[in-house]
Amino acid sequence: MRLASILAAIAGLALTGGLVAYFGADAVIRSLLAVGWVGFGTICLIHLALMAANGIAWGALLPGTSPWISIWGRLVRDTGSEVLPLSQVGGYLLGARAIIVAGVPGTAAAASTIVDVSLELVAQIAFTALALVWLIHLRPDAPVAIPIAIGLAAAGILAAGLLVAQRRAFDLFDRLAGPLGRDWLDRTAAGAAALHAAITGIYRRRTRVHASFVLHLACWIAGTVEAWLALRFAGAPLGFGVVLVIEGLLYAIRSVAFAVPNAVGVQEGAYIMLGGVFGLTPEMALALSLLKRARDLALGLPVLAVCQLLEGGRLRRRIAARESVRPSTRLETKPRPS
Repeated sequence: MRLASILAAIAGLALTGGLVAYFGADAVIRSLLAVGWVGFGTICLIHLALMAANGIAWGALLPGTSPWISIWGRLVRDTGSEVLPLSQVGGYLLGARAIIVAGVPGTAAAASTIVDVSLELVAQIAFTALALVWLIHLRPDAPVAIPIAIGLAAAGILAAGLLVAQRRAFDLFDRLAGPLGRDWLDRTAAGAAALHAAITGIYRRRTRVHASFVLHLACWIAGTVEAWLALRFAGAPLGFGVVLVIEGLLYAIRSVAFAVPNAVGVQEGAYIMLGGVFGLTPEMALALSLLKRARDLALGLPVLAVCQLLEGGRLRRRIAARESVRPSTRLETKPRPS
């Protein structure tokens, strides 16, 4: 799987480079620079605020935990998914580890990550559905509407199955595995039982679950502001509804290509295809995609630096602790009797 991810990333980089060369590197760079430093800084601040809001949505599933911990975990998660050569799943694991290091118990971290990712997925499906409705409103004869609707329905069924599995699958497993012997079941399901209990406990707090979902959905919709403002700064404005359609369908495509690290190449090709429907030039579409990648680097590199410092500190403390308990290797000799 790791080799497949590496090959996918290489193919994506080659595709991105090929698209930039085909449509003209000079034109793409001019479109990118047209946003300006003020525009770029504004977009970074908006995205940082959205990451914090998503972190708060995660924190809603962890009562009694400081919201700063879940915000930090979200920063690490997004950095892993968008900056490091990892799939989205790799980012989820890094985010969970970040809050564990911050003091959240491992089972709670794993359970809250699973539920948070699931709620965000459902919110994304709702966001894509909103984009599809607006696409039909703007372009009733759009040929892509039917396949998108079919894909959206399939995604909705899968998401519903995922939510049901989180709450009911372990009970089914317990009934099926019981006849095999309680000792076998205990050995194989002890960890799963603790995780299942933690997930069930999260879903019992319905107000917090609903608040997390609503906040995720609001963040998906508000994220459209980034692209909308970037195009305005670049002198290629599109209506907010049009940008919402492009962004909603773009992230749906990215989700399908979740195994491609950072969606390299996928995002660029999707922007060109979707933007072209609404009159966005290919070079501006590429510039918008590259602008988002520059934003991810600007926000993610400091996070990586802090992570490195924290991990280095933990490693030094562990080494020091081992050295303090290591028995002396010097041989003690008794004095000879005179």
